[in-house]
Amino acid sequence: MQYNVLITGGSGYLGGTLLHRLKSAGLHNIDKLFALVRTSAQAEAVGQYSAEPLVLDIKDEAAIHDSILKHKINVVFSLFDAYASTSQEYFIKALGDLKKTTGRDVHFLHTSGAKSFSDDAGAPVDRPIFDDEAGLFESHKTQRSSLPAFQQVIVLPYYCLLDLTLRKLVDANVSIVELSESLGVRSYVFCPCMVYGKGEGFGNQVSIQTVAIVNTALATGRVRNLNDSDDASWPVCHVVDNTTLYIKILETILSSEDPGHGRNGFFLAASGRVLWKDVYASIGTALFKRGLIEDEKVYPADDDIISTMAKTLNSPKEMVAPQFSGKCHFTARHGSKIHWKPLFPPEHIYEAMNEEVDLILASDAGNSERTKRGGAF
Repeated sequence: MQYNVLITGGSGYLGGTLLHRLKSAGLHNIDKLFALVRTSAQAEAVGQYSAEPLVLDIKDEAAIHDSILKHKINVVFSLFDAYASTSQEYFIKALGDLKKTTGRDVHFLHTSGAKSFSDDAGAPVDRPIFDDEAGLFESHKTQRSSLPAFQQVIVLPYYCLLDLTLRKLVDANVSIVELSESLGVRSYVFCPCMVYGKGEGFGNQVSIQTVAIVNTALATGRVRNLNDSDDASWPVCHVVDNTTLYIKILETILSSEDPGHGRNGFFLAASGRVLWKDVYASIGTALFKRGLIEDEKVYPADDDIISTMAKTLNSPKEMVAPQFSGKCHFTARHGSKIHWKPLFPPEHIYEAMNEEVDLILASDAGNSERTKRGGAF
């Protein structure tokens, strides 16, 4: 069976690395690989990955429907806007109609995030939560965020516009699974975590997770710990390992096998968990070595400091901490069932943070007037 595959978000950190790695992955049964683009420059760029550019407005339901059926795209990898599901639902409905036309299985992968299984999103943190455990979807559906339900749209530095209502992050996962199930579409919810390492695509090559830590440290003169306990931890994954899980899922689909879908289709890309305090410390060491902060120690943040951090992030004060703190005990196990094995142990992030800081400082994420002045001190 031949497949036509669409990758969205190809100019992004994760999507660009996926396109780059797909080129040499040696996958069989792909008849055509499409990449969603918005500009002629992007269209030219995706050509280097042997992908056919597809110009499409993701807010135009009719255009999405027509493109999916015209090109017989039966696998869609969605790597945009984890906090919403409207455009994703357009793709799912189109895939459902394609299945009615061809009688063949169709697949939709939604990129969400480990934050949807964090304490901020109402997930339990008194035990590991495995991404393949029985009843995961049902318990996920009942989660309620402990954070204020801000409805305003705010700007996260060097990324995109996101509504930071964590309930919407969970709702998007649930809606996608349930709609797919009702239409006979095989869905997969892919959850990146704290991803690090240099991206390999033509667009953004910098992860978003550590940018907020670096920029707020530069603004306040010190790295700040916003957790209320030293044992706060988060799953972590190198961008290459994150990408190989994407590819393993696709490889399994292309082999007409079922990697686990729908209510049983959650996948966490993580090699393990790391303590936030150790991540902060490694960033502090890297910034201090460059003379960009007052010292390498990690400090707490009082209300005035949080106000400064909020201004730096263009964020409500209440939403500063969720951007780079919290507890997440989501644990990867599903990927191993399709023979995914990460190359980098969780502790590797500490060694890599020196290079990570250089990437941030050299990118638009760190290339503000504040960064050029070397911080606020």
